[in-house]
Amino acid sequence: MSKTYIHPETIGLHAGWRKDENTNSVAVPIHQTSSFQFDDCDHAANLFSLSELGNIYSRIMNPTCAVLEDRIAALEGGVGSLAVASGQAASAICNSESCKSR
Repeated sequence: MSKTYIHPETIGLHAGWRKDENTNSVAVPIHQTSSFQFDDCDHAANLFSLSELGNIYSRIMNPTCAVLEDRIAALEGGVGSLAVASGQAASAICNSESCKSR
C-alpha cells in the first residue's frame, strides 16, 4: 500500500484495497472458491516452494482475507496480520514452535 491514511475510518475502508485494475470496482470482491488454477507445473512448483507469491488454496490464503489482514495490520500499525476462523485456530497457531521463538 503506497498511501498513508490517518483516520481509523479511512484505514478501515481503504487500506489493502483501492480498486480492481480490470473493472475499476472499488468494492472488495468476495472470492468464493477453495482452490486456484496454476498456469503450469512450474508455476505450481514456484508457489508451493514460496519462491513466487500467489494463491494456492483458500485455507492457506484467499484474496478477500488478504484485504482484511492488510486492513487490520494498518489499523494496528503492524507489518502484517493473520485472520483465522476461530479462537481455537488462533490458539493452535500461537502455541506453535514458530510463535514461541519470537
